[in-house]
Amino acid sequence: MLLEKKNAIVYGASGAVGSAVARAFAEEGARVFLAGRTSATLAVVAEKIRASGGVAEVARVDVMDEDAVEAHADAVVRSAGSLDISFNAVSLPQTGIQGTRIVDLSPDSFDLPMTTYPKANFLTARAAARRMTGQGSGVILAITASPSRTAVPLMGGMAPAWAAIESLVRGLAAEVGPRGVRVVCLNAAGMPETPQLSEVYGLHADAYGISRDAFQARMADLTLRKQLPTVAEIANVAVFIASDRAAAISGAVANLTGGLIVD
Repeated sequence: MLLEKKNAIVYGASGAVGSAVARAFAEEGARVFLAGRTSATLAVVAEKIRASGGVAEVARVDVMDEDAVEAHADAVVRSAGSLDISFNAVSLPQTGIQGTRIVDLSPDSFDLPMTTYPKANFLTARAAARRMTGQGSGVILAITASPSRTAVPLMGGMAPAWAAIESLVRGLAAEVGPRGVRVVCLNAAGMPETPQLSEVYGLHADAYGISRDAFQARMADLTLRKQLPTVAEIANVAVFIASDRAAAISGAVANLTGGLIVD
């Protein structure tokens, strides 16, 4: 198994992407620590992992609370002996954030993703880096989306926030690389089966005066394979990059857009 004897924290582990990645980590042998704001929904994910023979533990952690993030990371190391993988998959409801022209956007709506996503990734990545550099190994993962690198209307503060995370990944990778720690960002196009993307596509479809299905078809047609990525595909790549088989990858933004972005 690719992640045998690895200990992984997944933040936002009750969401569509976080839960899928947590399950994939566990299937490949990792002991998974599920972190989020709602214990009940995390418990559902943990039970599915355990039912499949995996090992999962749950903790209520607010990723915007510096002390809570640090205390949880300490607890993981005390319990498991090391922190080997950290993946931040936290998200916000997008109504009021996407679907409005920048010229019509309120400062608060622009500010919310800008102050939430980069800070959340900073706090969790910093906590992981502090412990991983001490042990001389580890992998820190983040996730963004294609508008960070393309010219897409009606994104509000989301595209700048994602771009900030990618910049954070590169800078952190440069600092911790000499001490055995890798930092990588997954950049994905929309995954239509997730509730958040259903919301997002609906917001954009309404702005264009078309149906949600029509907007989704438009986005799929922009990819080279005429198909948007699935959550399972993202999770599979997360497993590989978190594994020792991807030891040469750091400071990178992995393109999982299906050709929506062409590098």
